[in-house]
Amino acid sequence: MSTAMNFGSKSFQPRPPDKGSFPLDHFGECKRFQEKFMKCLRDNQFENALCRHESKDYLECRMQRQLMAQEPLEKLGFGDLVDGKAGKH
Repeated sequence: MSTAMNFGSKSFQPRPPDKGSFPLDHFGECKRFQEKFMKCLRDNQFENALCRHESKDYLECRMQRQLMAQEPLEKLGFGDLVDGKAGKH
């Protein structure tokens, strides 16, 4: 008699992470951008609208290092910051 239990013939089917889920930055490749973004948030009482440039830079770093899926910045809500449409502060 076998001691292994068979729960049916279904096999595990991996699926991509939900939108907004992404790997942790284990090697700190974007740590500088993340720290700059967090400092901006603290300095501005966590008013994220005042830290959009830092947020954009952080997400660009993550995309460049394949820590998140490539997305057009316009789709991420930064259309007004693309192609020099807004000045860097």
